[in-house]
Amino acid sequence: MIKIMRYEDFRPEDFKTPAIQAGNEIEAAVDAIIKNVRENGDQALREYALRFDRAKIEDVLVTEDEIEAAFAACDKKFLSTLQKAAENIRAFHEKQKRVSFTISEENGKMMGQRVIPLSRVGIYVPGGTASLSSTVLMDAIPPKIAGVGEIIMATPPGRDGNVSPDILCAAKIAGVTKIVKAGGAQAIAALAYGTQAVPKVDKIVGPGNVYVATAKRRVYGVVDIDMIAGPSEILVLADGKSDPKFVAADLLSQAEHDQLASAILVTDSMTLAEQVQAEVERQLSRLPRQEIARASIDKNGKIIVAKDLDAGVEIANLIAPEHLEICVDDPFAYLGSVESAGSVFLGRNAPEALGDYWAGPNHTLPTSGTARFSSPLSVDDFVKKSQFIYYSRQALEEAKDSIVTFAEREGLRGHANSVAIRFGEEQ
Repeated sequence: MIKIMRYEDFRPEDFKTPAIQAGNEIEAAVDAIIKNVRENGDQALREYALRFDRAKIEDVLVTEDEIEAAFAACDKKFLSTLQKAAENIRAFHEKQKRVSFTISEENGKMMGQRVIPLSRVGIYVPGGTASLSSTVLMDAIPPKIAGVGEIIMATPPGRDGNVSPDILCAAKIAGVTKIVKAGGAQAIAALAYGTQAVPKVDKIVGPGNVYVATAKRRVYGVVDIDMIAGPSEILVLADGKSDPKFVAADLLSQAEHDQLASAILVTDSMTLAEQVQAEVERQLSRLPRQEIARASIDKNGKIIVAKDLDAGVEIANLIAPEHLEICVDDPFAYLGSVESAGSVFLGRNAPEALGDYWAGPNHTLPTSGTARFSSPLSVDDFVKKSQFIYYSRQALEEAKDSIVTFAEREGLRGHANSVAIRFGEEQ
């Protein structure tokens, strides 16, 4: 049963869901997998598909025929849903595009910044108990908007050697370039280092289990990564007028993700707290993923009764949740006080699932309290910035003495000389 506690007993450190951590055994296994993929390429991927996914594959890459067959066979209603969701995601992320700029002055100074898309990006889409076609859209559409040339998706095959048709349809809609039949650490290794069939990428994004997270840590520096994600989190800030059925359902929407997921209610009403506690139990008994949600609620579920909603916002900022719902009549009155949250859902009609699938903002969000200093996945994650400087001789002469003074103050005579020598004043 979800626990009720008072504000006085709240300690922020008790509410941090840890990022995925691996023990020595898992780290050693991941290192061995990465080494094997680097040395044996596609053959290693085939071996791991047979060993871990029980799938016999010949082609490491999904063929165009497989994609077209999945698209043709896809349920038309679901296909329409995917397409409309993709439109919403594109519309939101188009607003994030950056432009290059140039600053110029009359004496011959020119400087600026170029925004350059990454050449090739890898996205990882987990297999397992849920077919996460929404993750394909959220992770592939932003790099497409950024102008990334190739988007390589890796996802584990089923036992029949095929990738989920829903995943293939989402990939086609999102503009994925190639699809690799590989999961786990071996997929991350293939994306980072390349194989005979898999091009090496510049950055890898996407969620995964402890093996995926560990592999991403290992290859960081060879490639960039988005983040090391922890279990899902939701914090619902609700007043006494909130419907306990709605609040309970929103808490369970995250609890069903993972036994380690965190579902927290902060309210100023003990009556609502007790009603939600009972309602969580009622709804839990009806969930298909009841066992997972039960473990999450019993271990990590909390209801905090605060003196008022302002104190509730303070709690939210200290926890820095992945998802924050503000269930009050005027949520915008509190939005300006929210400093640390991955994505904020405002009002009584914005459940977290709205962001997961439909509205447009990204659902790849910072977890484990990292919303204090990091942001949702965006177009910015798929570009790099390069600066440029041009000075005419006149402009450099005007700046010469200041640069020399600065360099000599730091004891860097070579720096000073690189300017002074241009004017016959070698130090």
